[in-house]
Formats: sequence, structure tokens, C-alpha cells
Amino acid sequence: MLFEVRWHGRGGQGVVTASDLLARAAIIEGKYAQHFPEFGPERMGAPIRAFTRISDKPIELHTGVYEPEMVVVIDPTLLIKTEMILQGMREDRPLVVNAKTPPQTLVDRCKEKNIKLYVVDAYTIAIEVLKRPFYNTPMLGAAVKVSGLVKLDSVLKAAELRFSGDILKKNIEVIKKGFNEVKEYA
Repeated sequence: MLFEVRWHGRGGQGVVTASDLLARAAIIEGKYAQHFPEFGPERMGAPIRAFTRISDKPIELHTGVYEPEMVVVIDPTLLIKTEMILQGMREDRPLVVNAKTPPQTLVDRCKEKNIKLYVVDAYTIAIEVLKRPFYNTPMLGAAVKVSGLVKLDSVLKAAELRFSGDILKKNIEVIKKGFNEVKEYA
């Protein structure tokens, strides 16, 4: 089974890192994975996307992700771009967003399209633990919980390959918090 994830965020928020860590976690588990960003000459702060593909078989596909099984929105300011976020999503797919309360227009469109909306307050998690608005790793934890694509332990091992010292400890903490605090939005 091929599972495709589309990540939305802004340059400098770690969107590409989150996608990479998910792919690495899949590889740790013996799965096949691809991860790639999509952006042009934009500067830091411009909207960007990243993609992750995970499969039990070799992945021969080398295109963008047009009908994702899951979408993750790291930057809460992008939640007002409802149609961009939901583009290509089919019924019963999860949308995981960084929000205490998502915009009503997004909630309504998710209900209309029968998309499962999940929320996690990654902003608060990041500020409390990292002391900076780096939402990517709490959102990664939330995405792993919602999708069940890989085990949490595999993501933590992938983080160990990327980070070290105090940064590693803090990222492990926020990944776990995102994993534990994500919930389906009524």
C-alpha cells in the first residue's frame, strides 16, 4: 500500500525536516520512502509544501502528490486557505492542523467533504518546550498518531539521527506531546 502525505507550512518552519523525519522513520522500519519539498525561489516565510511517500514495496512514482492520504498543516496562518489545503483530498482522509480551534470555514468544508479533522496546539507545545515557534516536530508526532504509518519509537530514532544534545531532548519531548495531545475535532 502506498501512503502519500502532503505538508503545508512556510519557509523556515521545518516543513521539509518533518517530511524527512517521517520518511527516515519508515526506512528504519524496513519500509520504502520518498520525501521531497516543493518550492521555488521564495524567501523565508513564503508558503511551501513537502511530500512524503511510504510503501511496503519499492516506489517507482516520481511526481508530486495530487491525492494525498493525509494532509498536515504546520503553519496556522495557512488554515484560511481552505481550498488549497483540501485540494485533492478524498473522503475519510485525515487533515491534521496546528490549531486550538480551526477556522469555521475549514470545519464546514471538512464536514461537507467528509474529511476527518484533527487538531493539536503545536504552537503552545513549541513555545513551552522549545521557547520558539518551531511547530514541525510536534506536528510530526500528531501526524504519526493520526496515521499510524510508523511507530512513535521509529520517529524518535529518526530524530536521534538528525538532532543531538539538548535540541534532541527537546524535540523528543515535543514529538511525544504532539502525539499525545492531537484529537479529532468535533
